[in-house]
Amino acid sequence: MSGRVLHVLSQRPSWTGSGIALDALVRAAAAKGWEQQVVVGTPVNDPLPSVGGLDAALIRPLRFQTEALPFPLPGMSDVMPYKSSRFSELNERQLHAYRTAWRDHVDAIVSRFRPDIIHSHHVWMLSGIVTQVAGDVPVTIHCHATGLRQMQLCPHLAEEVRQGCELADQFVVLHRGHSAELSRELGISTNRIEIIGSGFNPDVFQSRGVDSSASTESTRRLTLVYAGKLSRAKGIPWLLDAIETLIVRYPNLVLHVAGSGVGEEADDIRRRIGELSPHVILHGHVDQLRLAELLRGSHAFVLPSFYEGLPLVLIEAVACGCRLVSTSLPGVVEQIAPPLGDCLELVEPPETSNCGEPREADLPAFVNRLVDAIERTLNKAPMSDDSSQRVAHMTWPAVFERVERLWDRLG
Repeated sequence: MSGRVLHVLSQRPSWTGSGIALDALVRAAAAKGWEQQVVVGTPVNDPLPSVGGLDAALIRPLRFQTEALPFPLPGMSDVMPYKSSRFSELNERQLHAYRTAWRDHVDAIVSRFRPDIIHSHHVWMLSGIVTQVAGDVPVTIHCHATGLRQMQLCPHLAEEVRQGCELADQFVVLHRGHSAELSRELGISTNRIEIIGSGFNPDVFQSRGVDSSASTESTRRLTLVYAGKLSRAKGIPWLLDAIETLIVRYPNLVLHVAGSGVGEEADDIRRRIGELSPHVILHGHVDQLRLAELLRGSHAFVLPSFYEGLPLVLIEAVACGCRLVSTSLPGVVEQIAPPLGDCLELVEPPETSNCGEPREADLPAFVNRLVDAIERTLNKAPMSDDSSQRVAHMTWPAVFERVERLWDRLG
């Protein structure tokens, strides 16, 4: 079956994992004949975003830093790769404006477009609003785990979110751990929750048949990549500590950093990267094509994050022929590790508080574990050209097949 689907995302597309998922689902749905419109949040001065190759008239942004919404667009994480507000710091007047603006915006689009299905990203405030304005239209909520974390950071908003989101007809999650957590937080049966995983674009992220101006094998063996926000929660300050130790043993080692951030935290990280130049190179925010080039020219990808849902970038890196070093987060251990074997080095993260801050006493040992895991990886042979076959079941077309079955069942 195909019909009309309205996609909803409360933040800027293409800058985060949920935005990439949105783009991929839109492209896959278009290929299967679905008529689509997309609702997103954007800053007032941003150009109209591109999503999934849709015509500009089908992208329906709600703009922030306007008279009606005189504050930066709130992000689903407290540290975003662009200027944003934190939900925990919004006052009652701002929250009222946020609720009112989104309710009016989505209600008007639903009335005009008359979708058969609404697919809303994040178990958070906007998805709760969507369920209330959807009427008879079935709603699927796509959980990326950051909404569950916001419930901990914003307990004063958690009950509102629960009451709104529990009205959804169906939920999709990235892995089994999210299913259990979502069921517990919302008090819903796991029968309403489907595990769909995450995916990568095999046309972009692949190791063969593409001239990526690849390095020689000896140079590639000493080249690493990190991609993500410039934030403490991603673990990058301690990755830089590990690199500082490793360059004494490996003077030709280079770490490419693809990512951006704002505020004092990101500025501190940028300053530290500058101090480690030329061993650490900052590329800023990059598109998927450029990220794929960096990955194809590198031996390994390193993700030292303290909190993730299902980190798509690990799958993309494997598809490009990278080995992996990652903290042993639940989604990584459950969904990504099994088919990868010794391609993946897991690193135990430090203990963290409810707010995601690491315990200071655990950090030196964490850095040592990173150093050891990266060194073991550097001493392994490069991945073979068929590495993408290990994650063939995680392509976006495969993920969309699972999503489409749910849409068909609800429609």
